[in-house]
Amino acid sequence: MAIPGNMLSLVTETVDPNTSGWLAKLNCTISKGTGGRSGDGTLRLSSTAAGEMQARTFSSYPVTPGQEYQAFADASGATVPERIGLRWMNVFNAEISITWSLSTATASATWHRIAVSGTPPLGTSDVQVVVSATPAAGSVVNHFENVYLGVPMRTTGNLLSADAEGVEHATLKWVAETNCSVARQAPMVSWPVDYYLAGGQVLALTVTANGNAAAKVTEKPAATAGVEYMGRCYLSPPTSGSTVWVELRFYTAADVLLTATRSNLAAPGTGYYEQRVSAAAPATTAYATLAVGITSGTAAQVMRIDGAVIAAAPVIRQGSIIPYADASFERDVAGWTTTSGVATLARSTPWGAYAIDGAYSLTVSSATATASTIRSARFPAGSAAGKSFRLQLYTNVTAGGWTIQRHIRWYDAANNSLGLTSSTSAAAPTPDWWVLTHSGTAPALATQAAVELTLTATATSSALRIDAVQVWEALPLIEVAGDDATAVVTLTLRELTVGYLLTVWRVTADGTRTLVRGSSGLIQSETIAADQYIIEDAEAPLGVPVTYYVEIADSVGATPEARTSDSVTLDPGDAQYAWLKDPGRPDRNMQVMMAEAPSWTRPVTQAEFRVRRRRNTVVLSDVRGGLEGTLVVYTQTDEERAALHRLLDSGSVLLWQAAPGHGVDDMYIAIGAAAEEHSGMATDPWRTWQLPVKQVDLPVTVGVASSADRTWQDVLTENATWAEVLSKYATWEDVFLDRKIGA
Repeated sequence: MAIPGNMLSLVTETVDPNTSGWLAKLNCTISKGTGGRSGDGTLRLSSTAAGEMQARTFSSYPVTPGQEYQAFADASGATVPERIGLRWMNVFNAEISITWSLSTATASATWHRIAVSGTPPLGTSDVQVVVSATPAAGSVVNHFENVYLGVPMRTTGNLLSADAEGVEHATLKWVAETNCSVARQAPMVSWPVDYYLAGGQVLALTVTANGNAAAKVTEKPAATAGVEYMGRCYLSPPTSGSTVWVELRFYTAADVLLTATRSNLAAPGTGYYEQRVSAAAPATTAYATLAVGITSGTAAQVMRIDGAVIAAAPVIRQGSIIPYADASFERDVAGWTTTSGVATLARSTPWGAYAIDGAYSLTVSSATATASTIRSARFPAGSAAGKSFRLQLYTNVTAGGWTIQRHIRWYDAANNSLGLTSSTSAAAPTPDWWVLTHSGTAPALATQAAVELTLTATATSSALRIDAVQVWEALPLIEVAGDDATAVVTLTLRELTVGYLLTVWRVTADGTRTLVRGSSGLIQSETIAADQYIIEDAEAPLGVPVTYYVEIADSVGATPEARTSDSVTLDPGDAQYAWLKDPGRPDRNMQVMMAEAPSWTRPVTQAEFRVRRRRNTVVLSDVRGGLEGTLVVYTQTDEERAALHRLLDSGSVLLWQAAPGHGVDDMYIAIGAAAEEHSGMATDPWRTWQLPVKQVDLPVTVGVASSADRTWQDVLTENATWAEVLSKYATWEDVFLDRKIGA
């Protein structure tokens, strides 16, 4: 699969099926190697003699002045380390300079990431990607593949810029705070082939003298009081016994520190481990920042950092009232306590040993075979009275045995307990992780809730892990709503299981099923990425009832769970109007006034043979084609005219929908040379359009263009001024889709 946003062709990126995207630049020959990860092919450089060898992309790629660019690749070389560069070219295709990455600290035949970023110098027109190694002899081989060129990769929703999240360009967005220095290093790190956010260079914090050391991000992204945020980054401790940490800090507008929430890494080794910390921004919060450090470090020790993120805390289950800190236990046990019995509570250790979400879980230990009760803190549940709520948690018995009874304890606004809604008591299932649920109705006056568990150890020295605790209002599993103004049906699916497979059909009254379109094309055995899906079906027919039938399965061929929605009907409105829709760009859909009912022809390919001495010819025919004709429509304003031009610009297959009674079904069409006619006064905005159309099949692979959770915060983080936004994007649609000029 192509790397998202890559300016390079797939052949150049993967070196499959050949090396046509590359040229030898210096002291080497190139050929197609084998053993790659994003396809078998690799770019194989073999040195001609001792000294630096280089290869570059065959093509040059246009750049935008002032825009930062990033290049990365995966590299493998058992003899010498590698580096990667951005070669800036002027309009005469002459080299201005090359921005180089650091060379990898050690040579390694294991695939590892190399990366660089930089801004074009004055006079730059284009850029090339260059890869390099410096052997001490001829016939030394290095391999490269999985190559990217484009704007710097960053985590969607990150309040920090790409240069703070990674340090491919410089360390300007980080500063030493206490007893340390900071610099860039390029250790040999083997990231997954499809993890594109990690780079080849990391931030290195070097302890100056024995004692605590810390560094922090210099950026101050805005934060909102009351919102729960998560900070995270990859930490590599100097030793497995080192105490390294990440800290989320909130400040006032006057730069006064309000809170600092720290989360220590329980490292199983000296690799790279993502450590998370979350906290709610207190009152008067104006901005947040992230810090990292080491406790009781030794002089000259080095901890390494990559992938710094500050973002809204993750939602494990849409609508859950349990904050992330109390649901996932990434820092500690949060607000959980033992209210009776001998059970002790602790965060699991080490990193990654027991977890459903993140890298840790809550560990409940009982030295004796007795009952204990544990309880979370109280959390606001809104006007909960009379509403049904669902509790869900994951458990894993790792020693002994347990029986579990699940409760939701309800409270009024004055923190008075209103009692429990409880499940029956049952043995905790084994082995491995299991999901347990309980549903209950909130009593009168309920505005707060807590999770309470009665746990009975059935053997001495029993241990239980708990993770991903959630409580949410139990809304319908499937809902539909029609919007007549946009001719769109919104389908909401709740309580989905991430990782399962989803298929969605639209069903008409005669039982005909049609797959519904999603971001990757028609939704058929699509891997579920979130527990709630909101699907906007812009291709639903007008004026006829439809339902939606959904299947959810854990694997291909497995018996699915089925859901069926209520019926919904879109009002077609004025029969004189029809809809023209772009399945891949529904934001361009528009209603147009029909000038006249279309007349249709159905062409056929035929071969005629005239037989001597016979009156009638022999005709051989192919099947008759679909409808062809001319749609004649009006635009009544300059805005409508511009909208129709925008709809037609892409040349994509469109959907034509007219109200029932016109004698024509919904039809996917390809539009030829569109004619825009103007008659009457010069100032009259009305136009008559002649649209020659051919009926075509429903497009299967076209996906609905989306922004992948992109928000205005991302635009704010990535651009210092509106002028910068205007220089990077041609239209507001491009801003929404993050489709930069030249990308």
